[in-house]
Amino acid sequence: MDSELPDIYCPFPQRTNPHVGHTRGHLATWIRQTGLVHRESAMNRFEQADFGAFVGMVYPTADPEHLDLVADWFVWLFLVDDQLDDGHLGRSPELVRAVVERMRAVVEGTAAGPLPGEELPAAVIALMDLWERTTPNAAPHWRTRFAWHLITYLTTATTWEAGNRADDVVPSEETYIAKRRHTGAIHVCMDLIEIVTGIEAPESLHNDPRFITALEASCNHVCWANDVYSFEKEQMLGEIHNLVHLVRHHRGFGEQQALDHVAERLALETERFLTAEDELLELYPELTGLLVPYLEGMRSWMRGNLDWSRQTPRYNPADVGQYEEPQEYLEETVLGIAPDHAEATPCAAEAPRQG
Repeated sequence: MDSELPDIYCPFPQRTNPHVGHTRGHLATWIRQTGLVHRESAMNRFEQADFGAFVGMVYPTADPEHLDLVADWFVWLFLVDDQLDDGHLGRSPELVRAVVERMRAVVEGTAAGPLPGEELPAAVIALMDLWERTTPNAAPHWRTRFAWHLITYLTTATTWEAGNRADDVVPSEETYIAKRRHTGAIHVCMDLIEIVTGIEAPESLHNDPRFITALEASCNHVCWANDVYSFEKEQMLGEIHNLVHLVRHHRGFGEQQALDHVAERLALETERFLTAEDELLELYPELTGLLVPYLEGMRSWMRGNLDWSRQTPRYNPADVGQYEEPQEYLEETVLGIAPDHAEATPCAAEAPRQG
């Protein structure tokens, strides 16, 4: 790519959590216990991503226990996302429908135990552990919202994106932006701010238009910055679900012009967040105790995501060719669907995604 990555406006301080080293060790143990990572190529990819550093940047004030918890959620989300984006399942939603329903049953509390001799997919085993550790002390309305965001992520990623790939549909910018907040699972991550900080935001606050604006703007910032940094790699893989790509496609912009355009929109989202933040703090002085940590959590997500994106090799185009087979690092045990099953379908992907 001859174009240059633009500067992204994010006027928040760079921070990191002092417990990152402990969390790295915890992750290495947890992924083995849950069976999420076995293969050497998958382990190498996992270690290169350094999710411990990422979670430390976006939750810089979390205590060790909560940092471990959200790090486990990160790994689960990223590994499931790799299965849905980078492999043949990216065009075969019917193949993952059963495992998604099993995940839905876990979060809705209707999951039945495994049948005699049945081996559950690693993603389901890990999700059962995560759900049990995350929700015991959470408010019912938080659990309901979190479950909805999680299931919406899974269903949107497995139906909407996969359907677009299978049918060669290029979504509009507006449609993509609305869906991107779900396919990126960023609402799930923002919900975890309440768990990490020990606050309980009432539904009235979540329904306030200023809070909705602040949350939407911060989510957009995270997702679009990811699109900027992963653009070159996703172009090599033929991925259409990227805002820079869609700006080029629909507006006829060149590569650099499209990147700069998305950077300008990112700056507007930052300003939109700052305006909503000021309005919230002025309007609800009695809620300062929970508003400040919540808004700080959104700030940390915008800043930390940007810092991690700049340093992780996950979005390096050279990563595309480091494996002899394009999906060699994928673990079939994560979703319990063997690659040969996926490849036998008429919708097998020719261009997997890297997000």
